[in-house]
Formats: sequence, C-alpha cells, structure tokens
Amino acid sequence: MSDPRDAAPVTEFRTARRVEFADADMGGIVHFARYLVFMETAEHEFLRSLGSDAFSTTDGKTIGWPRVEVSCQYLSPAHYGDELEIHLRIARKGTSSLTYAITISTAGRLVARGRMSSVCCLMGNTDGLESIPMPDTLSRRIAASSQVDP
Repeated sequence: MSDPRDAAPVTEFRTARRVEFADADMGGIVHFARYLVFMETAEHEFLRSLGSDAFSTTDGKTIGWPRVEVSCQYLSPAHYGDELEIHLRIARKGTSSLTYAITISTAGRLVARGRMSSVCCLMGNTDGLESIPMPDTLSRRIAASSQVDP
C-alpha cells in the first residue's frame, strides 16, 4: 500500500453543500455572510483531506490557520435547497501562508467568487499568535496552481 505522503502535491479541492434554512433570509436567498462560512468550511475539508485540520498538534504544539484576508464577489443569488459546488484552488503558497481562490456555483451557474488567505500559527502563546512555517508533511502535499485567476 502506498504512503499518502508520497502522493503528488494537490492544487485544488472540490466539495458540495446543500443550502440549509439557516443559510437563507426570509426570501429564501443565501445571506451574504454565509458565503464566508462556506469558504471556511471548504478550507477545513481540504486540510482534513490532507491529514491535517484547522487546528492540529505537531510536536506537542497546537497549530491553527487564522484568516488574514478574505473577499467575496456576489454574482448571482443562491437559494434555500440549492446544491452548491465549491471549488477551492491554491492561488498562492508561501512558507507559512496559503491563499485560496474559491468559486461557488449551483447547477452550472456561478454565484460567488472569493479569496481567502490564512497563516499557519502557533496557538496559545502568552504573546498571542506566532506565525510559523507550515509543517513539512503538509507543505509537501500542497502546490500552488498555475491557473491564472479569472
């Protein structure tokens, strides 16, 4: 059996989510702030697919990925009950940071486009967060996409 750490580096991740009642306003349209939750959830699923998580322990230290930047462009409404396709692509990979380009669509219709940057940090320091290089095992599994942003 092959070791998953030997797999080719990943440049993208896809997931799906149904719009729930709590995601929508009284008109059944997804509330704008929920798109940020969808993007963050996709990031967490992506990290878990690589054997990591939004919070993980490495060498006895707790590591997290706080956001340093997020943006979202709303292109078309999504509604209660829609099945959303969320496509996360690694737009930039730094030593300690990842920038994701994310598209959200339903039934082939683009509804939102966003970007999110997170930094690998040592959590629980008395001095606050400390940016650190991402763990080697995770870094080897991730590659920046060569695709140009739309």
